[in-house]
Amino acid sequence: MLLDLTAAFDTVDHDLLMLHLGRQFGIHGVTFEWFRSYLQGRLFHVIYGGSTTAMVHIVCSVPQGSVLGSHLYILYKADLAKVVKKYDVSIHAFADDTQLCRHCFRYEMAATVVRLELCLEQVSHWMSANHLKLNADETELLWAGSKYSQLSLGSKGLPLQIGSDTVTATDHVLVLGVTFSADLSLDKHVSSICASCFFWLR
Repeated sequence: MLLDLTAAFDTVDHDLLMLHLGRQFGIHGVTFEWFRSYLQGRLFHVIYGGSTTAMVHIVCSVPQGSVLGSHLYILYKADLAKVVKKYDVSIHAFADDTQLCRHCFRYEMAATVVRLELCLEQVSHWMSANHLKLNADETELLWAGSKYSQLSLGSKGLPLQIGSDTVTATDHVLVLGVTFSADLSLDKHVSSICASCFFWLR
């Protein structure tokens, strides 16, 4: 399952981030103050056509596109691993890309759905407490298995319920630029790469 967060980098709370850095990661003294000075006191304005907007104080977020911004975001949501671990769910994260994984047999799919829904409920609560928002509309679900298991399944798999939103299963997902299909083949990814190469070569 691929989780999508709404404006993830832009909603990082500076005070909560500094609290995590101090309590969870033991950053104190000069290093702590360096991080504080890096985050706080930022300003921005827009210049367009010779006109300049008023100066705006940035009270949250980490700089997107910077190396340090991605690392700080990872540290900010490090506690999320503890939340999902309680439900025997694996988590893989890179910057704002987060995947939840759980192995199960076909006859365990219904029980796995219940477990994942409970896990996602707690994840949603954790995100709200940390000023992040789970975007159910862009969250993707993939039931992966062999071609035989996909044929015997007869569909893309059971859907998940996140609050009032329903996440239906798909037959492929894009993870860090790589397309993974439900049958664990890379055929769709190879086709996509070939099509892109053909377009640019042509």
